[in-house]
Amino acid sequence: MSQAVRIAANMAAASLALASIAAGAEGVAWDGFAQSHVAGRTSRVACPAGIACDFPAAELRGQLKAEGRNSSGNAGFLGRFDLLRDVALDDTRLVTRELFGDLTSEKATARLGRQVITWGVGDLLFINDTFPRDWVALFTGQPMQYLKLGSDALKLNAFPGAANLELVIAGFRPDNTPTSRRFIFADPLPAGLPRRTVEPGHGTGKMEISGRISGYLHHWELAGYASRTRYRSPAWRVMGAEIAGIYPRLNTVGASLTGPVGKGVLSLEAGYYDSPQDRDGRDPAIENSQFRGLIGYSRQLWEDATIGLQLYGEWMRDYAAYRETLPAGFPAKDRLRQVATVRFTQLFAYQTVTFNLFAFLGLSEEDRYVTPSLRYAFSDNLWAEVGANLFGGKRNGMFGSMQDNSNIYLTVRHAF
Repeated sequence: MSQAVRIAANMAAASLALASIAAGAEGVAWDGFAQSHVAGRTSRVACPAGIACDFPAAELRGQLKAEGRNSSGNAGFLGRFDLLRDVALDDTRLVTRELFGDLTSEKATARLGRQVITWGVGDLLFINDTFPRDWVALFTGQPMQYLKLGSDALKLNAFPGAANLELVIAGFRPDNTPTSRRFIFADPLPAGLPRRTVEPGHGTGKMEISGRISGYLHHWELAGYASRTRYRSPAWRVMGAEIAGIYPRLNTVGASLTGPVGKGVLSLEAGYYDSPQDRDGRDPAIENSQFRGLIGYSRQLWEDATIGLQLYGEWMRDYAAYRETLPAGFPAKDRLRQVATVRFTQLFAYQTVTFNLFAFLGLSEEDRYVTPSLRYAFSDNLWAEVGANLFGGKRNGMFGSMQDNSNIYLTVRHAF
């Protein structure tokens, strides 16, 4: 059976299952929105051929959502579908954002289908949350709901007592990472060679498993995490007359702790990233194993104003091997990469106006990424937001390398 036939059969089975739930539902709720979003580059740069230069993002989007439950309340479904006209890339497509069915009981739940999963305690910093993300959406100012991509997964939750257990069995899905179709950045790989990515095949190679256990101790929430997955950004290698990208295996284990301290909330998270395909750290295409950690604190400053601060670090193992095998022309990473973040939010005019400022500050790489925004709600159904994605600092840093892509954006959404 070909891959196309398998996909069609799986989608048909899922559609029949959701249709049977919907048929027994007391009522299906429908809603959605229409949205326009455009992001314009703030600086004039010499764009290579084939890139969306002046406007890296320009789109019209319509979303339709359907949700329902059966009469007993122990089964339900949800679907979100986006019809997208991407003017920047001259592309029109239908996107299934979410499509899943739920079964619930007093002590357990099961969810099957495409679903957005979020773990961890970081604010735009991810350690034990290894699920797919859309970095293009973030860097072009899309609403935050578009940062996470849906996973095609079976998610099981059990509530046996003091602890909550969660198991996710999913098919691999890569991140949507910046490419030269929208963004300008230095590329140390040879120019002129065709590129292709090689995703994991079917079966166990494509399957990933993640687990979470959580519970409360007094006012503190504790959680432990483990996953067997893959890096979601490709590891590039020159192979003959082309450049091929693979997604190496990744094993993670970690923990988080959240609770009240003073007038605010303290968040702690740590994790270990194990690269089983490069345990000695001598393959320059694969990320070395590393420890990651963050500490965060947020609190209300005054009425309708909050602030959040975070300090994040990545410590690379086998650093000497990394430096010895680093190819010529590639910028060297620090053994300890440190990033600080700050988020400030202020509401005005009876909470109809929201000012938000989020900033990444690369302490070791001496770069920055700042995202101010201002949103006005005209009514319960209509809002508009203007904002910016501002990159700067040394060009060998993660954010500094993107400084030719600073942009301002405007989003208008009408819900129905």
